[in-house]
Amino acid sequence: MKMFLQRLSISNFKNCREADLEFSSRLNCFIGNNGAGKTNILDAIYYLSFCKSYFNTIDAQNICHGERFFSIKGLYARNGAIPDEVHCLQQTDQRKQFRINKKEYDRLADHIGLLPLVMISPYDRDLINEGSDIRRKYLDSVISQFDKTYLNHLIRYNKALIQRNNLLRQHHPGSPPDQSLLDILDLKLIEPGAYIFAQREAFVRKFVPIFQHYFRFISQDEEQVSLVYESQLQQSTLQELLSKSYHRDIQTQYSTTGIHKDDLQFLMNGFPVKKFGSQGQQKSFVTAIRLAQFDYIRTIRNIKPILLLDDIFDKLDDHRVARLIRLVSEENFGQVFITDTQLERVLAIFSNHPIDHRIFHIDRGSLTVNGVNEGINSVLP
Repeated sequence: MKMFLQRLSISNFKNCREADLEFSSRLNCFIGNNGAGKTNILDAIYYLSFCKSYFNTIDAQNICHGERFFSIKGLYARNGAIPDEVHCLQQTDQRKQFRINKKEYDRLADHIGLLPLVMISPYDRDLINEGSDIRRKYLDSVISQFDKTYLNHLIRYNKALIQRNNLLRQHHPGSPPDQSLLDILDLKLIEPGAYIFAQREAFVRKFVPIFQHYFRFISQDEEQVSLVYESQLQQSTLQELLSKSYHRDIQTQYSTTGIHKDDLQFLMNGFPVKKFGSQGQQKSFVTAIRLAQFDYIRTIRNIKPILLLDDIFDKLDDHRVARLIRLVSEENFGQVFITDTQLERVLAIFSNHPIDHRIFHIDRGSLTVNGVNEGINSVLP
C-alpha cells in the first residue's frame, strides 16, 4: 500500500511559527544551518504518527515561546483514495486534541499504527548507551505499530504497575500492604505481562536476521552482530516471579520483577557493542536497527512507512551515506525526509541518484523550495 504526506501545516510548534509545505511523494530535503528549525519540522511529522514529540514528551513545552497553543495538520494520501486529514491541537493548560478527518479520538492509542513511521536520529545512540528503559520503549514503539492488542495490554500493565507500586509505597513499616488488594493487582499484571513477553520474544527472533542483513549492507564489515532479548519470564511465569519477590517488593516498596525489567543486549562478535564497538560501528549498528524496523513494519503491514533521516550525513562516512541513499531510493522505500546543513552535499547525492525530490532551504526566516521563494513559510521566530 502506498501512503505519503502531501501537505503539512504548522502553527507555533517549537520555533516554527507558521509553515505550509507541500511535499514530493519520494524524497524531501530540508537544508539550513543548525538551529534553523529543520529537525522541528521532522518532529512535527513524527507527532502526527505517534501523538507526541520524538524529543520532548511534555506537550506544553512544545508550544512556541510566548504563544498559547500549537497546531500541526497533515494531509495523507493513500492509494488514490480521498486524503486523510490528521490534526493535533495543544493549548496551554488544556488536554491535547487529536483528530482524523475532524473526528476527535476518544483514546490517542487508537491512532498509533495508522500512519507508520520510522525516524533515524543522532539520539538513536541512546539505544546503546542509556538504560534498559530506552530499549524497552523501542520494542514497545515498534510492536505497537502493527499490534493493537499489544498496545492495549501495555497500557493495562503499566496502569496496574503504577497502582501496585503506589500500594507498596503507602504501607507503614512493619505493617504489610492490604494482601487482597495486592493479589488483585498481581492478577492485573499477569495476563497482559504474559502477552507482552510472548510478543517481544517473537518479534526479536524474527527481527534479528533482518537487522543483520542491513548491518552488513551499510558497513560491509565482517563483524557478527546480534540482539539478545532478556526477560525474567524466560525462567519463570510472572505469577511465580511475583510470589517469590513478595518480601523483597515490600522491603524496597517497588515491584522488582516483571516485563518492566526486560532488556535488549546489543552484541558485536559476542561482546557488548557499547564497550567494544567503535563510533562508526555503533552508528552503523543503530542505523541498521532502524532500517530493519522499517523493513519489518513494511512487510507485516503491507505499507511503506514514512522514513525520517535527521542529520545522518554528519554521523556516517561518505561511503556509508552513499549506500544508504541508494538503498532508500529503491522501490521498497516510500516517502523519505532528510535534514542536512550543506546544500552542495545533497545536490551531489541527487546527481548520482536521480529520483523525484524537493529541496527546502531554510534561511533567515524564509523557506525556498527548489529555488522558488515561498515567503509565507516562516520557520523562524
